Amino acid sequence: MIKTPMARIKFYAIVHGLKPGIYTEWFGAHGAEVQIKGFAGAVYKAFPARAEAEAWFRKQGAETTAAQQRMPFLSEEASTEKKTPRRKKQTSSTSPEPQAVVSGGRVMIYADGGCSKNPGPGGYGVILLLGGDRRELSGGYAHTTNNRMELMGCIKALESLDGPCPVSVYSDSQYVVNGITKGWARRWKSNNWMRNRDEEAENSDLWERLLALCEKHDVQFHWVRGHSGHPENERCDELAVAMTRRADLPPDSGYGKK
Repeated sequence: MIKTPMARIKFYAIVHGLKPGIYTEWFGAHGAEVQIKGFAGAVYKAFPARAEAEAWFRKQGAETTAAQQRMPFLSEEASTEKKTPRRKKQTSSTSPEPQAVVSGGRVMIYADGGCSKNPGPGGYGVILLLGGDRRELSGGYAHTTNNRMELMGCIKALESLDGPCPVSVYSDSQYVVNGITKGWARRWKSNNWMRNRDEEAENSDLWERLLALCEKHDVQFHWVRGHSGHPENERCDELAVAMTRRADLPPDSGYGKK
C-alpha cells in the first residue's frame, strides 16, 4: 500500500480580529477566516508550527500596545468626535488563505468628504483604527467644494494623531490619492502652486497642510471605490452627509483664496 504524506498543519495567528488567538483551521464556523472577515485593520498570519505562531502573536501584540501608547488619538475642537464599538460584520464569500500580515502597527484611516451642492454646504467624515481602538471625526463648512472636503478629511485625521507614526489612508477621491502618490501636489508646490504656465493649482492652502503632515508621518495612500459597499467608506460618507445638513456650519475661510 502506498502511503500518502500527511498534509502539513498550519496555525493561524490573529492579533486583531473578532476573536484574537491561535487557530488550527482556516475555514469553518470555528476557523480563522470568520474572525477577520469584515474586520477593518485585521492582523493575521499563517505558520507551519504552533511555536512560531505563538511567538509572532506575542511580538505583534507587544508592538501594537507600544504603538497605542505612543500614538493616542486626540480630540478635535472643530470636529465632532465619538467612540463607537467595533462593528462585527461577516460575509459569505470565500477569501484566500493569508500569506502575510494584512496590517501591523499602522493607524488605519478612512476618510470621505463632499457637498450637497458643489460648491455648497460641505462635510467630511473620518474613521481611525488602531488595534481595538476606534475613533470617528466629522466636521463641515457652510460653503465649500467636494475636493476641499476630501482633502480636509485626510488632514483632520492626520492632525488628530499625537506624534509621528505609520499611517495607511483610504480615500475614494482620486484627486487626493493621485495628488500625493503621483507627486502632483509636490510638483505644484515647487512651481509656486502653478499646475502649468497659465493655470493655478486649486486648494493650495489644504495641499500645503497635507504635504506637511505627510512629512511628519509615514503615510501610505490607497484609493477605494466609493459607494461599493465598503463598510468603513460607507460610514465615512454617512458622517460627511450628516454634516452638510447642519445649519450651524462655519465658513470655509480658505475657499476662494489663491
